[in-house]
Amino acid sequence: MKIGVMGARGSFSEQAGERYIAEQAIAGGEIVPLVNAEAVLSALNNGDIVRGIFPIENSNGGIVIEAVHAMAKYQFAIERMFEVDIHHMLLVKPGTARADITGITSHDQAIKQCRMYLKREWSTVEIKEYEDTAKAASDLAGSILPPTCAVIAPKRCAELYGLDILEESIQDLKFNYTTFVVAKQKT
Repeated sequence: MKIGVMGARGSFSEQAGERYIAEQAIAGGEIVPLVNAEAVLSALNNGDIVRGIFPIENSNGGIVIEAVHAMAKYQFAIERMFEVDIHHMLLVKPGTARADITGITSHDQAIKQCRMYLKREWSTVEIKEYEDTAKAASDLAGSILPPTCAVIAPKRCAELYGLDILEESIQDLKFNYTTFVVAKQKT
């Protein structure tokens, strides 16, 4: 059973997909990283995946706008919704010191969830949006992003991509939950 998720390997959507597979006791469940909600719903519509999982709202960052836009383009049924506790890490290339950082990038939702931290701790650094938290981590590790860049991403990305955690749990709220949708084809 192929399950498409909004995000690259290591994303919170991948974690949500793994949780769904475990809770539903799906033998042979396969996560397909599709980076954005449009790609997830397109793949569901084309029959390339059986379920699609993507975030629609965060308790601190609000509505996931890209998911709303994608949902407006496709017909699908919602199988269920559930919440995942979100903790953001500030990741850097190994050996990068705080003083070396000239920019921070991540998905706009992660930036929104960390906005007070960023304002307080990194007011002189350029903050840029990226298409996905985990893709930002992958691209930092792969030298697509400059070595002076830090990314906001899940802890799992540090292990997956060989990055260092400069700071842990940088989200503004201790209780930071994202609601995920499990989408299936409309019958």
